Formats: sequence, structure tokens, C-alpha cells
Amino acid sequence: MDTIASLFSFITTPVSWVIVQFHKVYGAIFGPDTGWAWGLSIVSLVILIRICLIPLFVKQIKSTRAMQTLQPEMKKIQERYKNDKQRQSEEMMKLYKETGTNPLSSCLPILAQSPFFFALYHVLNGIATGDTIGVINESLLASARKAHIFGAPLAAKFKDGSATVQALGATVTDVRVVTAVMIILMSASQFYTQRQLMTKNVDTTVKTPFMQQQKMLMYVFPVMFAVFGINFPVGVLVYWLTTNVWTMGQQMYVIHNNPTPGSKAQAAYLERLTKHVTNHGKARKRSERTIIKAIVAKGRDRNEFERKFINALNKAGLAAQADGSVIQSESQAAVQTEDGSPASGATPRRQQPKRQSKSQRQSGGPKAAGETEASEPTSLSKSDEPEDAKKQPGSANRSKAQSGQRKGPQRPKSPSKK
Repeated sequence: MDTIASLFSFITTPVSWVIVQFHKVYGAIFGPDTGWAWGLSIVSLVILIRICLIPLFVKQIKSTRAMQTLQPEMKKIQERYKNDKQRQSEEMMKLYKETGTNPLSSCLPILAQSPFFFALYHVLNGIATGDTIGVINESLLASARKAHIFGAPLAAKFKDGSATVQALGATVTDVRVVTAVMIILMSASQFYTQRQLMTKNVDTTVKTPFMQQQKMLMYVFPVMFAVFGINFPVGVLVYWLTTNVWTMGQQMYVIHNNPTPGSKAQAAYLERLTKHVTNHGKARKRSERTIIKAIVAKGRDRNEFERKFINALNKAGLAAQADGSVIQSESQAAVQTEDGSPASGATPRRQQPKRQSKSQRQSGGPKAAGETEASEPTSLSKSDEPEDAKKQPGSANRSKAQSGQRKGPQRPKSPSKK
């Protein structure tokens, strides 16, 4: 570890200078020799570094989204060359090159932090051995060696012996309890961060190399932190625990407000967005308009959750526009006045006619509204019926046909045998 730290010695001086500047501020508040002054200086260093790494984090998110969109193509390549692993890898690399994606982009923030991490390790290791490093002079070195965090010296390690720990003014029990708790918290925060990404913000139904990589990182990183943590000084554990907590909070914010399309987090986000938009009748935030604009632009390529969102807006009488705004849709419901009657320009709802019974259909249907009995044609009585109609041939057959018998001349019945 000392050899690796020496490789990043070029950044040791800037890192030590930043720590000293923060120490001046916190030392004036808590005292220069306290663990709070030195511990908060390390925490502030982490925050400063992570703020500078936000562009890389944004690039990581974009790369992850690009890998998500490539999953169907990657699955096709796996199925096509499932018996030829070499050809499968070649086609995967060709796909990455054509789309400009990099499966290792998810590791960019960790790789970018490596120089600062090893430089801090080199500084704290110098404090433990009593060597001045960077801008830390003899007086600052003596102050740092007196600093304790919950009873553990800033430069103490889990594996340090009793002689080393006593030289720093502490006991082995205090050092091992504090370092063990910090290692457990560091590994647990890393595992929860990766698990949150796998369960909420990606589609785990598609088995791709990217998914296998993320799943491997979920278990490998916590084990690595636990193994190497016993060799880290307390100050380095403070650094790494702080950066893990920062990553976890940063990722929770992204998942909550800008989830990956097709993920469970997007389903929950669109459900919240539907309630918010229907309650206010519009998208009030810029981020909401950006999401709606992206959904409208997809057209028929929308996923299941996005289609449900558009349909829910339509049912509420709203319509999403191409610029991300939401307006009232007049085609969804007729505008009504206060007394309940349709307003001018509004199309009244068409009423379905009532189904007629068989007797009503045979009698010509029910009487129209407002029609009196006098307006109905008076049926001819039997005495007023013309004689020609009585003698008209075929009239009997028609009357029988109306009563349900077959039309036309009837077959004569055969004489019964006696």
C-alpha cells in the first residue's frame, strides 16, 4: 500500500494544503488539537472533491442510460452467438464502438478519486510514523497526533499493536472498536448504494454483460472495503465512509427525480407526477417539463409506464405538449354551464335508444312523445272491411305467415287412414 501511495505523491502537497486550510477554520471553533477539527477537515475535503467530480457523475449517468437502451440489441447478440463466446465478445465491442458507449463508465467516479484517496493515505501514514509530508510541518504533525475520533487516534489502524497505539495516546480496544464499526458502516453503505441501483433503477430481466458487471460490483466492493479497511488509518476510514454516504445520497436523489426509463423507479416517479399534474392542471417544475417533453418525443416507442402516464392525463382532460407543458384538452369532456346544460359550442353526449320489445316491434314501435290517439290511423272494423279484401286470394296465407307459419301455398294434408 505504501508503494501505491508513493505513486500518487505528486498530489500529496495539494491534498495536505486543503486539509490544513480547513483545519484552520474548524480549529478556531473546536480547538486545533481536537478530533472534530481534523475529522471535519477530512469530511470537507471529501465534499470538495465530490463537488468537483459532479461532471463525471453526470457522464456516468448518461453512460448507464445508454447501456440500458442497448440491452435489447445485446440480448439479440447473446442469443445469436450463444455457442461462440469469442464472436459474441467481438460483436459486443463493435456495438459499443458504434454507439459510443463504455461499460466501464460507471467506475469513473471511483477511478477519479483514487489519486486523492492514496494521497490522503500517504499523509495520514506520515502522521502515524511522525514524518512531515506536504505542507504539514512539525507543529501541525504534533497536533494531528493528539487528535482522537471517538477515542481512536487519527492515524491509528485496526492491525496496529499495543505499542503503536499507546504511543498515539489510546488503547487497542478503543481503536479496534471504532475502526470495526467504521468498516462495517463503510461496507454496508457501499452495498446498499449498489443494491438500490440494481433493484430500482435498472431492468434486471435482461441478462447482459453490463448487468452481470453491476451485480458483481454489488458484492465485490463491500468485500474489498472490509478486507482493505483493516489496513486503513482512522482518517482514511472517515474519508471513505463520507464519500460512500455522499454517493448514496446523490444516487437516491437521481433515482427519485430522474430515474432510468423502464425501471421501477420510473413507474413510481410517473405515478407521483400524474397526481401532481392532475391536481394543479399543469407541470410546475422545469424538471417535470423536461421529463414530459422526453416522453412526448418518443411517440410509439414509449414503454408501459410512459403510456400509462399519457393515458392518465387524457382521462383527466389534459394533454401533454411537445414542449413539455400540459394543457386542458377540450375533446375529453363537454363543457357545462352552472345549471348542468351543455354550453354553446359543446357537443352533447349522444344517448343510446332504448331497446324495443318484440310486441313493440310487431306493432310498429312505441308511440312518439306528444302523439295523441287521434293522430293514429283508425283500424278498420270487421264490418267496415271491403268484401274484395275478404275474397282476395292469398290473404289467409299472409295472415298465417304473420302468425309464424311459412309463407306460400300450404301442402294439403294427406287423408287419414281409417
